[in-house]
Amino acid sequence: MKTRPSASGPPPSRRTCLRSGVAALAAAAVALGASACSSEANSVAAQAKAGDQKGFVSGDGTVETIAATERGEPVELEGDLLGGGRWASESARGQVVVLNVWGSWCAPCVAEAPHLQEVWAGLEKEGAPVLFMGIDFREDPARGLAFVTKMGVTYPSLSDESGTLILDLQGKAPTVPTTLVLDREGRIASRVNGPVDPTTLRGLVDDAVAE
Repeated sequence: MKTRPSASGPPPSRRTCLRSGVAALAAAAVALGASACSSEANSVAAQAKAGDQKGFVSGDGTVETIAATERGEPVELEGDLLGGGRWASESARGQVVVLNVWGSWCAPCVAEAPHLQEVWAGLEKEGAPVLFMGIDFREDPARGLAFVTKMGVTYPSLSDESGTLILDLQGKAPTVPTTLVLDREGRIASRVNGPVDPTTLRGLVDDAVAE
């Protein structure tokens, strides 16, 4: 009497196991690639390139203040201004500097622009030792200039079309918008990660001026 093979069949050969392993790895690679593409599509750079303000996620407005004894080295920033000319942060030593990273493609940046202008106009009228400087991130300079003109923003902005200027901000500008307040020595004294409230900004600036 012949022995009937079991229902489960013979154990898989080494070649069959190898093929299964390769297939699993290939599937994982495809999944990883799809994830990477999805991540790239949602990156700040991709959103800037699209320029449609859709699906953009900025910071939540969290405020960070840094004690004078814990601040890092002065920010060294230099670049071309929208509309022509150049500016270097070193020229502003002795003044409190407000740096705002923005783009007209970023809806929260558009919403906060009047608030920044409001605070700047008030400080300028008072003759406060404060300078505002925007950083137009990942945007054609002509487009950025058209935006500030339309919005009535009177303080200058640097063009950062290549996205390299923010590398000089010591890792403190992970999202757009971000606002940094530099003390009179050029060190980062405080940061707002996301849209800034005018009352909060004025308070941070006044604290830096009073030091």
